[in-house]
Amino acid sequence: MAVRLVEREKQLETLKELLGSAMRGRGRIAVISGPVAGGKTSLLETFTEEAISADALVLEAAGSRAERYLPFGILRRILDSAAPLSPEVHAYATGLLDQVSAGTTDAEGAVEAGMRVLPHVATALLRIARDRTVVIAVDDVHHGDELSLAFLLCLARRVRQAGVLIVLTEAVRLRSAQLAFHAELQRQPNCTSLRLPLLTTAGTARILAEHFSPSTAQRLSAECQETTGGNPLLVRALVDDGLTALGDSEPFQRLAPAESFERAVLDCLHRGDPELLTVARGVAVLGGACSAVQLNRIVDLHVKPTEQALQDLSRCAVLHNGAFREPAARTAVLEATPPAALSALHLRAARLLHQEGATALDVARHLLAARKNVEDWAIPVLQEAVEYALVEDEHELALRCGELAVASCAEGPRHAALKSRLASIVWRSSPAAAEGHLRQLSRELAAGRLADRDLVQAVSLLAWMGEAQGAGEAVLELQRTDREAEAAGRAPAYDPSTLAAAQSWLSMVSPPARDLFDAVEPRRTTTLSGMPGALPAGIEAVPYDMPDNAYVQAAEAVRTALRAGTQADAAVAKATRVLQRYHLSDRTLQPLVFALLAVVYAGRLDLAFAWCERLLGECSARNAPTWQAALGVVRAEILLRQGDLPGAAAQARHAMSRISVQSWGVGIAWPLAILVESEIQMGHHEEAMSLLEQPVPEAMFDTLAGLHYLRARGRCHLATGRYHAAVRDFLNCGELMQAWGVDAAELVPWRLDAAEAWLALGNLARAKEYTEQQKQRETGPVGSRTRGFLLLTLAHTGGDLTFRLKRLIEAVETLEEGGNRVQLAVALGELGRGYRALGDFNRARMLVRKAWHVAKSCGAEPLCQQFMPGQVDGEAGAQGGRETEPLSEVEVLSEAEARVALLAARGHTNREIATKLYVTVSTVEQHLTRIYRKLKVKRRRDLPARLSDMSLPSTA
Repeated sequence: MAVRLVEREKQLETLKELLGSAMRGRGRIAVISGPVAGGKTSLLETFTEEAISADALVLEAAGSRAERYLPFGILRRILDSAAPLSPEVHAYATGLLDQVSAGTTDAEGAVEAGMRVLPHVATALLRIARDRTVVIAVDDVHHGDELSLAFLLCLARRVRQAGVLIVLTEAVRLRSAQLAFHAELQRQPNCTSLRLPLLTTAGTARILAEHFSPSTAQRLSAECQETTGGNPLLVRALVDDGLTALGDSEPFQRLAPAESFERAVLDCLHRGDPELLTVARGVAVLGGACSAVQLNRIVDLHVKPTEQALQDLSRCAVLHNGAFREPAARTAVLEATPPAALSALHLRAARLLHQEGATALDVARHLLAARKNVEDWAIPVLQEAVEYALVEDEHELALRCGELAVASCAEGPRHAALKSRLASIVWRSSPAAAEGHLRQLSRELAAGRLADRDLVQAVSLLAWMGEAQGAGEAVLELQRTDREAEAAGRAPAYDPSTLAAAQSWLSMVSPPARDLFDAVEPRRTTTLSGMPGALPAGIEAVPYDMPDNAYVQAAEAVRTALRAGTQADAAVAKATRVLQRYHLSDRTLQPLVFALLAVVYAGRLDLAFAWCERLLGECSARNAPTWQAALGVVRAEILLRQGDLPGAAAQARHAMSRISVQSWGVGIAWPLAILVESEIQMGHHEEAMSLLEQPVPEAMFDTLAGLHYLRARGRCHLATGRYHAAVRDFLNCGELMQAWGVDAAELVPWRLDAAEAWLALGNLARAKEYTEQQKQRETGPVGSRTRGFLLLTLAHTGGDLTFRLKRLIEAVETLEEGGNRVQLAVALGELGRGYRALGDFNRARMLVRKAWHVAKSCGAEPLCQQFMPGQVDGEAGAQGGRETEPLSEVEVLSEAEARVALLAARGHTNREIATKLYVTVSTVEQHLTRIYRKLKVKRRRDLPARLSDMSLPSTA
């Protein structure tokens, strides 16, 4: 079906007028020019149909780039068109051409001979025009061969008094060989030039209106014009894509370019000169507006042809301001480029951009797109691009850059450094996926090819995946090699402090590795305090800005927190220095995590929580699942120690969901231990047992994290009635901790756990034995976490009721200062039972109810049922017994109101109460208003007597 012409009506009318002149015996010449795919062929076809309808003889031909050097190519096709109507003319003319072709062998002689016969051929064709108007239509005449063009010029000079119309189409930009032909045509007085512009927005709207409603066409026209630039071929292709996607529906949004549009773009490029496609590929590779000088270095053309190709691409609206109008056009060009050619273009673009000072990321994208190993100059660029990509949170880009750098680098120290960085990048998102890289890194470590700055991090990653023993052996071998080098007068491969830092870290995270080091150099692994495995001699001399120093300081902070004696403040100070000095990164994640744990072991849960929240905030918007998982499990540990059981379980599950179970390595012990303890205390025994069925790496039990897991498993056995299994786990914990030199209740209070298990077995003597052992070791401050647990256990194993009550009161006071709220609930409940045994039922009920509320806030449902069976809200007592009597009025006071009431009864002013309780005076006044109403008193001076009557604790 013929294409309907849009905004070409004026040119068509001009051609009709020229045809009329030819019919009157006045021969004319028309030259139609315009951009590639600008509608020249459509106009020519429409006109020839009109000419045929007017009973003119149309002789058609088309130039072809492939036949540009075929003699008489266009002329023979013109003669073939005339053959059916005038066989004798056809026979005569072709005979002349055949004689030329047969009579000469060299090109120069053929041209000369051809020139001699061309007037005879022209005369023969003019004989046809005596009886009938002849229209000679040649499309793409700029692709014509030399002799055919000479024939057209020869004919053009002879048609002024003949009924002949010559209509030619040509490109806007002509080659130098075609300029003479064009100039000669233009010299003819009967020659008319017609220039076809691109469509206007109104013209685009007319094409749209052929398929959509007028209002829709008008609405879409501006965006369609922006996408196509008014190129008729592109406009119709875009409409075809819209019709394919929408069917019979009207579009509500802009028409999206698809397959038809992409094919049309490629058609435009292939219709032009070869340079057009070459330059378009260069622009597509560079991705944006670029100069002809830049392009010619990429596409390997001279500047002038490059500039001309850019102009042609802009004329046909494929480019706008030097860049592709539509991303789909660029994509189509890239996808159609042969892989080898595309790779070469990207490599040239990368080198060009690097030489011009482009960013490492821009250069790296081209290096990656080339899909080939890069030259040596590009490896530092890829290294820089890795770091910038991580800053911009483009993890996948960083990973690809790292992989290409490693693949392109020869074996040696630099290759080892690149492999180390790549392993850390992969480890950031999935330690399991980094396992293959870590195996290669282990070989690099053993071969001594890792740099000082990479060695300790490599050791830490290997230890995470359970390879602490192998890493330790490699470190010892490197130390032996360095000693041999020193003995031979050569420089050692590593700074001694680097190897000492690796030893220090391994000895902390996996204490059995200390035995490996002690067997070789027992003196170098003895600390200032005499505790094996702490800071080796010489570490303090590590440079302040050396990244690996974070590992040394974090390890020492953990050891200080677990060291016997009152060193909690020293541990917090050391850990805080690590947290303040080092930013969160791949190199510092593990030191920062263990610094947080040191603060936790030192009993400063509030400080640990604040730092943990800060670090989690830093990585919340980063694509670093491993960071979030490791820090999240520390937060879960803090919540568990504070007694927030649901919060701890939820946080541990969230941490486990960030990375796969395999990615946790030996660290899986931490989230599993937290989950098991939380579920057990919340009464979810089956859930806890199912967690313990999960396979864990054997190497986990040689780490500090493994101690947490053993304790959690023992607590699960204890809660489910497997008392002997619980004793075995607790004693196993104790044996390991004593052997490793980390026998600190802040890590695992195994003696108190064992005492509780022995009590469950009815062995009071053994329970007392372990409790007394812990009491003799207790040197922490009065408010320490383990002290409350110790006092509670002493009460359980104590003698008479008076002793038990005293211990329980101390336990409540200690735990209220910031201990575990689950243990506080237990202590309050036990204290309530003690007062009930004394006959003080009012105080007993108040304490039991407070214990219920504390347990409820912690999510400890078993304790709630133990204190008040069958209750869900704590507002009514259990059924039956003295403790189910209606509550006295004082018992409806909240905990905060009771504190205010006691201070007011002792004569403190509102301001003094506010100062003591760290609240505002307004808050105190509001509390007093509610207290007066609840106790039914009108004056402050009535409070002491009223509170004494109600036996409120602390008023006695």
